[in-house]
Amino acid sequence: MKRIEQFWDDAIVPTLIDYIKIPAKSPHFDRGWEKNGYIEDAVTLADDWCRRHALPGMKQEIVRLPGRTPVLFIEIPGTSKGNILMYGHLDKQPEMTGWREGFGPWIPVIEDGKLYGRGGADDGYAVFSSLSSIHFLKEEKRDIPNIKILIECCEESGSYDLPPYLEHLSSRIGTPDLVIALDSGCGNYEQLWGTTSLRGLVNGVLTVEVLTEGVHSGDASGVVASSFRILRELLERVDDSGTGVVSHAAFHAPIPPERGEQAKAAAKVLGDTIWRKFPFVEGMKPMAPDLADLVLNRTWRPMLAVTGAEGMPPVASAGNVLRPKTSLALSLRLPPTVQADAAALALKTLLEKDPPYGARVSFEYGQAATGWSAPQLAPWLEKAVGETSQRHYGKDAMWMGEGGTIPFMAMLGVKFPKAQFLITGVLGPHSNAHGPNEFLHLAYAKKLTACVADVIAALS
Repeated sequence: MKRIEQFWDDAIVPTLIDYIKIPAKSPHFDRGWEKNGYIEDAVTLADDWCRRHALPGMKQEIVRLPGRTPVLFIEIPGTSKGNILMYGHLDKQPEMTGWREGFGPWIPVIEDGKLYGRGGADDGYAVFSSLSSIHFLKEEKRDIPNIKILIECCEESGSYDLPPYLEHLSSRIGTPDLVIALDSGCGNYEQLWGTTSLRGLVNGVLTVEVLTEGVHSGDASGVVASSFRILRELLERVDDSGTGVVSHAAFHAPIPPERGEQAKAAAKVLGDTIWRKFPFVEGMKPMAPDLADLVLNRTWRPMLAVTGAEGMPPVASAGNVLRPKTSLALSLRLPPTVQADAAALALKTLLEKDPPYGARVSFEYGQAATGWSAPQLAPWLEKAVGETSQRHYGKDAMWMGEGGTIPFMAMLGVKFPKAQFLITGVLGPHSNAHGPNEFLHLAYAKKLTACVADVIAALS
């Protein structure tokens, strides 16, 4: 473990600092990604680092398909039976406002054992952690299976570039017995957490148009319905504004009994941390009093959020004008087993049918990603995860679903139905991926690297 810690300090952290400085926003947020070159900078940085720390017999390549973001693909020959596929990504979410003074998305800062900046925890560390875990096993002269590492650059956009690469690399990937993905969360920083499910997602823009141009609000209000009020009415078709409950059957799926039991176990371990980890304003309360219910709300129940708006001027510039149109960016999280394409069509139909007052209503979705639910855990993997958590953290491992989406997992679940999965990560309390002040908990990440090494060895 000390060698892993030293390797992190000497080789990984300095490179992550350079990586954070690169504004390698995902293609959805940087339409000119190819011209701007930031994704190229990020994948080249990772490729150069891996070449400096290459293992005997290791092959690596930046694979490029026309018009697609690149992937970094690494092949490491094994000394025992078994095949492992390891996964991560290098593309990032956009800047977001609200960073602390002296901090920023592209400004790496280390404070109190945390490396701040966009992408370090979500999940630029993955490629470096993956390769260093294998280095550790080689130094220990322990057997390893055949290992492939796949690092993409389109995950935050829904991984729409990834299926062609999976097809292109299928003969080299082979059939994995175990998939390890370092792109998920942890309930706390005190033990190893395995992810049992990931929610799906539909992202899109809902637009309501009522006029061809803005008019005096005193003249028109009461005659022309506000586009924002019509939006409020349309959103009520999806979720109840009083409870947040999404009622339409197309967006629901049964919660497996074992997931309910895991939610109760996680609630018992985490307690109020489940909701106190979020930066609530004073006096604000969570959506439900029962902690297990909160776990299921964020892992197995559909939830709607409005994440952006257009057509509304800043408050300081808002005159007495009834605006011609309003657009809202919607993010509908789906239960892991709901098919996202069908849900997206259902959402479009629900929002566009019978528009109030005959207003012009459109919902255009840009991302529909199906979630993922893990297959039954093999006894050897459950044992290995439990033992390594005790070894490096001193506590039992925990299993819980996550509210985010990793489209790659759903793709692999369909392609390799017999594979086992260890989906884990460093996104714990206050790490705030996608938001301001995102950080990587360095001590936790170092221990996680050691745990991954143990699990790799266990397959052998």
